[in-house]
Amino acid sequence: MQVWGKILGAFFGFLLGGPFGLLLGLFLGHKFDKARAKIYYGGGFGGFSGGQRSEENQAAFFHAAFAVMGHVAKAKGRVTEEEIRVASTYMDRMGLQGESRRQAQNAFRDGKEEGFPLQEVLGKVRVSSAGRADLLQFFLELQIQAAFADGSLHPSERQLLHVIARALGFSERQLEQRLHMQEAAFRFQQGGFNQQYQQQGGFQQAPTRDQLADAYELLGVKESASAQELKRAYRKQMNEHHPDKLAAKGLPPEMMELAKQKTQELQAAYDLIRKEKGFK
Repeated sequence: MQVWGKILGAFFGFLLGGPFGLLLGLFLGHKFDKARAKIYYGGGFGGFSGGQRSEENQAAFFHAAFAVMGHVAKAKGRVTEEEIRVASTYMDRMGLQGESRRQAQNAFRDGKEEGFPLQEVLGKVRVSSAGRADLLQFFLELQIQAAFADGSLHPSERQLLHVIARALGFSERQLEQRLHMQEAAFRFQQGGFNQQYQQQGGFQQAPTRDQLADAYELLGVKESASAQELKRAYRKQMNEHHPDKLAAKGLPPEMMELAKQKTQELQAAYDLIRKEKGFK
């Protein structure tokens, strides 16, 4: 918090003009602090303006994401070939090649090491993101997706995800909601509807009741939701996951493709429900 402008302004204002000068100095000091904060904390990842500091924070976010992913993979006792395949799949989805891919692999290995400082790493993620809920949510959802990649969630993985969520400032209820949404997203993907939607520009077959239920849960609404409630939930989800908005707040460019894929999934679920329910 920037306070020195207000303190000095009030002090010298009082010396020069008494109580009136104190108020004037406090006001001018406040303006000074706001301008200084804007210069120092404006834009970029973690609230910092562009340049080297922004790139450093993006690199730290990227490393932490894969390191924690490695730590989650080891939650069941040892990292299996399936967990390694999942990590590689995420690297493929991001289009990571060369040095970027090596950095992700090294980070994943770091997370598997004994004595990995999970709380310290998560604390740095939270501080460097300046408390931006959408970036922290993206980080948490990435870990949830990785844990769910084999179609199930082991009790030790669930317990660790609760630890991660608390460290990032999310409640137990918020995590459980995200877990249910991700489980529905996994089933939605397995049903092939998202892929069909992207490849063919629409749905070529009618969904089952379960698939329609997954689409509702993916968007975080009940099946009894009205057209207005559905649209509101969809817009909220899109606002939280839109690549352009996350990019403006500092999501590493290597992770933009994941954000894009998430919005495509949300779009597919929304259009499926609208088509089946006859919503405009």
